[in-house]
Amino acid sequence: MNIIATDAPSSKGLANMLEGYDCPAILVSVDYQILAINQHYRNEFGNTPLEQTSRCYEVSHDYTVPCDEAGEDCPLSAVLQSGHKERVLHIHQTPRGKEHVDVEMLPIFDDEGELLFFVELLRTISMASPENINNKLVGASRRFNQMLEKVTRVSQNDVSVLLLGESGSGKELVATAVHQGSQRSKGSLVTLECAGLTDSLFESELFGHVKGSFTGANNNRTGLVELANGGTLFLDEIGDVPLSMQVKLLRLIETGSFRPVGSSIIKHSNFRLICATHKNLFQMVKSGEFRQDLYYRINVFPIYVPSLRERQEDLPLLIIALLKRISEGKEYYLTDSALQLLRRYDFPGNIRELSNILNRAVILSDTNLIEPSTIQECLDIDRELGQYNDNSLQIDDSGLASGRSNGTEWVDLKTAESRYLADLMAFYEGDKEKVASVAGISLRSLYRKLES
Repeated sequence: MNIIATDAPSSKGLANMLEGYDCPAILVSVDYQILAINQHYRNEFGNTPLEQTSRCYEVSHDYTVPCDEAGEDCPLSAVLQSGHKERVLHIHQTPRGKEHVDVEMLPIFDDEGELLFFVELLRTISMASPENINNKLVGASRRFNQMLEKVTRVSQNDVSVLLLGESGSGKELVATAVHQGSQRSKGSLVTLECAGLTDSLFESELFGHVKGSFTGANNNRTGLVELANGGTLFLDEIGDVPLSMQVKLLRLIETGSFRPVGSSIIKHSNFRLICATHKNLFQMVKSGEFRQDLYYRINVFPIYVPSLRERQEDLPLLIIALLKRISEGKEYYLTDSALQLLRRYDFPGNIRELSNILNRAVILSDTNLIEPSTIQECLDIDRELGQYNDNSLQIDDSGLASGRSNGTEWVDLKTAESRYLADLMAFYEGDKEKVASVAGISLRSLYRKLES
């Protein structure tokens, strides 16, 4: 909204008005000078010296020039161009360090339409951070901030969200951020990994089943849709949902009603839907692999999650955050040359691959300083496995995968995988969540592989 102030009010009178806002607010002149702050601002960011030299860009960013001259979007400049309120996401200097802040700039006009002041409203975004490694979403690059701004905007709305991006780019973490920033955050975030599910398993997982409804249904099972009531349902890899099941999923989204497998009772669930995929759903619609009506139901608000290649500036931040999570108390560091080696790598597996590389590096390092030779060894592991899979894989008469290299016979892939997982289980003392993370598979897949 545009605020019309009659009788050319003083900045002191407008300063009193700031106390009416339920978030940190400052009063800014047309030449960027901070004229007043409210108590919410003092509580969150501390006192700001109100001097002639206290410009908003100096206090918030330590800049010597306005944001748009320093390579960032400037809400004040945007308001001057549009004539109405503007909203941007910035990284501000705060007493706690750098933080993502959602900035809303409101222009104040007199009754003749002359621009007098700006009211700047600031809301800290707790779901992400440019440096706090305790947050799951970490980044400060322009591409990351553009994505985070969309996450912030859509979180407060209850519309369906479709997350698009390469595998390993962090779509599940973005889904968690949308849920945590929503009014449903006190409810459950329930995730269904759609990849690899048969028709019957997908229906049972999603809707639940009653005892005796099919072979192996020895007990009643509550479906994930019912568990998501009041919260968020996240369907990961929605592009892998069997075509025959898509019509049932569409009916669920349209009506909120479902029927457990083998039951005649109709149930209802109120949930917010988030879907994710690395596939081109539009092309799948054109080829008949994905229903068009379902596509438009889930694609209300699409968010593209950038690959690691597209946000290379975030690599040092991500490394610090991942090493902190991996090491569990012990601090590890990369040498500058090791970091430069990773900068030259294109990460086809994105952040998930980076996490795997750092996990290996921690295991292979004899000290807490990770050298470039260790990083190179970690990269060579995948390169050697790729050559093995491409050039050495054969199928013998028994149907088992095997390979030969320089006259040496390889064990079958299933046995090699079992040994690899057994070694990880031993190293991490049976911590299945950690092993699944290092192996780059879901916890459910790990259980299945350990039992087979």
